[in-house]
Amino acid sequence: MDRYALMTAAHNEIGLISQTIESVLAQSILPVVWVIVSDRSTDGTDEVVASYCREHSFLRFLRLNENTGRGTMAKVNALTAAYKEIVHHPHSFIGNLDADVTLGPNYFERLMSCFRAQPALGIAGGMIYERQQGQFRARPSNSVDSVAHAAQLVRRECYEQIGGYVGLPFGGEDWYAEIRARRNGWQVRSFPHLRVMHHRFTGGSDSLLKPRLREGRMDFSIGSHPLFEIVKCARRIPERPFFMGAAARMLGFFACYLDRSPRLVSPEIVDFLQQEQLGRIKALWPRQDSAPGASA
Repeated sequence: MDRYALMTAAHNEIGLISQTIESVLAQSILPVVWVIVSDRSTDGTDEVVASYCREHSFLRFLRLNENTGRGTMAKVNALTAAYKEIVHHPHSFIGNLDADVTLGPNYFERLMSCFRAQPALGIAGGMIYERQQGQFRARPSNSVDSVAHAAQLVRRECYEQIGGYVGLPFGGEDWYAEIRARRNGWQVRSFPHLRVMHHRFTGGSDSLLKPRLREGRMDFSIGSHPLFEIVKCARRIPERPFFMGAAARMLGFFACYLDRSPRLVSPEIVDFLQQEQLGRIKALWPRQDSAPGASA
């Protein structure tokens, strides 16, 4: 029987983490171990998690007291600490679960069945839904070709081959993991029939535009092609904050582009990613396989 382990990085999630834990406790197949790491939380998050740990033996709680960086770097450091605990437990899959999501009761069971059906599948997850106007709606940027970090599941062999999550100054550790997985021959896929309810939309705890500027810098630093970035930002116009978020992301990218900022990954990764992206742009145009006037 396949087993999965979960890891969660949490910082001041007192208002949301209980429903995330309850969502996992309701799963048809429980994780063999779930390590929740608090990065110097000050709002009572630690006490909530500790109380659940006393009642459920598969739950583990770690607290990082030292300054492990800010933002995404802190998250990766927390996940690294969690993995050091997970590696001692038998498991076939490793899940990266955010502290502000809820899942259907069969989420991980159904996701593992997708892995069994597709031996080359390395990273997989569901589609993100966010609350808008009183109801959950699919995030406009959802794609079957990429998996949101909020509820990723990674095949253990894939995780070990790519070296897990790597911290980058502007974030994107989940995207960078996907690129390295595909470069090593693994498939990456999101499944529309699996829904991830995200209770705090990206950027909700900070200025709505600052995170989008950072995401543009992230896209550049990991190697995104300028043409692909334009298409990507156009697709994100409906996301909050409407239009301005997409414009801020594009500004962040092209500020780095015009400033000739260095890419933060290897040239091989940049080349691989840009070839993928140009191929996807080319696929948007209809093929003309026959000359005008030729018979079908």
